Amino acid sequence: MQEKWVYSTQCRGIGGRIKRRYSDFVVEEKRENRLCRARAFVGECLAGETIEVPEKCSEYLHLDLEKINKDLHSALRLIARHLHVSKKRIGYAGLKDKRAVTCQRISIWEPEKSLVESFRAKGIRLREPAWSSEKIDLGMLVGNRFTIKIRDIDLEREEIEKRAKACFEEMEKGIANFFGEQRFGGIRAVSHLVGREIVRGNLENAVMLYLTAASEFEEEDIREARLNLAKTGNFRVALKEFPPKYRYERAMLNALCSSNNNFSEALRALPTRLRFLFTHAYQAWLFNKILKQRLKEGIGLNTVDEEPQLDGIPLGLLPGFESYYSPGRIGMIEREVMEKEGISFADFKLSTLKECSSKGARRKIAVKPEKMELLEVGNDDFFEGKRYCTVRFELEKGAYATVVLRELTKNPNLNLLN
Repeated sequence: MQEKWVYSTQCRGIGGRIKRRYSDFVVEEKRENRLCRARAFVGECLAGETIEVPEKCSEYLHLDLEKINKDLHSALRLIARHLHVSKKRIGYAGLKDKRAVTCQRISIWEPEKSLVESFRAKGIRLREPAWSSEKIDLGMLVGNRFTIKIRDIDLEREEIEKRAKACFEEMEKGIANFFGEQRFGGIRAVSHLVGREIVRGNLENAVMLYLTAASEFEEEDIREARLNLAKTGNFRVALKEFPPKYRYERAMLNALCSSNNNFSEALRALPTRLRFLFTHAYQAWLFNKILKQRLKEGIGLNTVDEEPQLDGIPLGLLPGFESYYSPGRIGMIEREVMEKEGISFADFKLSTLKECSSKGARRKIAVKPEKMELLEVGNDDFFEGKRYCTVRFELEKGAYATVVLRELTKNPNLNLLN
């Protein structure tokens, strides 16, 4: 049974669902004095738009990368392949949703001008080129602006407007800064479970979870391949059944076949960043568990018991081998969650897969959405007899739009694909 969601606000929700269409969810990266505006896939520019790169005057070429229904790493691989360079030469400030229209700034070291200008790929646009001496790296953004269409709302226009206004006013005071489902692996939501097994030292369990955990929302061929492997445990047969586009799974299966079922080698077949993401996902899941318990007990989002804080906002625990418990009742909640999981801080220092070790960190437990607007309300062409509304708001980096949308809709499952 799914755990009941815990809300930060008391306002009545508008209901509804999101991501019926990719263009319903638009993410635009905010840098210091600039917004990377989406245009190509939201109907604001003409097909056949070209890019003209100025003459080279520095090391790095900065560009806006707009994409639709593509994960960032797939987009960067296509760009790198066209430019005949390593993907390592491309820098970016943060990951963005796949099932959306997103726009962000990237940097490319010493690209060939003519190749950049000739780049064409379905679902990807490059624009606004400018040379710079600076590489764009992780974290080099202020935040993101979200423009989101919520569909399947069973309320009249006036009621939608009334409830949205009340929710916006309440959220201005701050809401719980939960990690969103993207952190846990999207439709399969297994990243944190794989991370848990890695932290516990159960590498076989970790590998099998990653390979065999299936989702009803996946395509039928990969779903069947996962279920067959779970039944048979035959990696050689699975290698024939897993579709070619599932590069990571196939890399793991190849490693298992060539190493006589060495599960640590199978995990090492994945990129380092992905292996470490499993640990991060598990830490994020524990953070959410602790924060939910805090809200359930009515403690709220204000600092208590001299707990760690930044700018007046408490800092929640992301456990690691250098972590410590907060004082008072918050520390007791942290300890209870860790003990229920059967892990200690020391477990995050791994003897095998050392690169997955983590010192731990702290994260603000509250976030304040900014510039919240209700842009429009109309009749939903996707769900007959229902309404839609389009909202816009801004969040600081690292915060998740689905957290805001859950508070507004009061639908814990608003992102489900069914």
